[in-house]
Amino acid sequence: MKLILMMGGQGSGKGTMSKKFLDENKNFGYIETGALLRGLPDTSPIKKIMERGEMVPDTDVFNLLKSKIEQYKSENKNVLLDGFPRKKSQAEWLVKNFGGAFDTIVVYLNLPESLMKKRIQNRITMGGGRADDADASAVRRRLDIFFNETMPAINWLKSAPGVKFLEIPIADAPIEENYANVKNALNVALGQSNQH
Repeated sequence: MKLILMMGGQGSGKGTMSKKFLDENKNFGYIETGALLRGLPDTSPIKKIMERGEMVPDTDVFNLLKSKIEQYKSENKNVLLDGFPRKKSQAEWLVKNFGGAFDTIVVYLNLPESLMKKRIQNRITMGGGRADDADASAVRRRLDIFFNETMPAINWLKSAPGVKFLEIPIADAPIEENYANVKNALNVALGQSNQH
């Protein structure tokens, strides 16, 4: 069983790359942690925490993820995780709990900070993106969180036991070009021949 972690900073294309990959690989279950949390019923205590704008405790996120990953495992599906882990403690938890049951492959979409800002700016101009993309201080905060919290997780995963680490430079190029690089690297890592 494979567990793919799609990681990268703001605007690196994690969601887009994940969806393109899933379109071509039907035997994968998809977990987007943000959507998983937002999809909880309004009565959920976790939902109340989010409504107050507070961080959901790791233990709650772990329990949710664990049951979702185990559900896919029981269905004999591989798993693609988007938006998790966000910090080193979460990466350690993931490898400790699922490293034995899954081949873990990290796809790190490496996008320079200047391009992250440019892409967020483009999302605002195009009218897409997130509600807080237009708020410069919110964007800065998200970038700081990525560099201060998520990068240590990515760096730890580079040499974590049993983890295959793919670092893919994301260029200022059409999404198809960047996706072709992601797809080729993943095909090799998954042991599939490079068929189109």
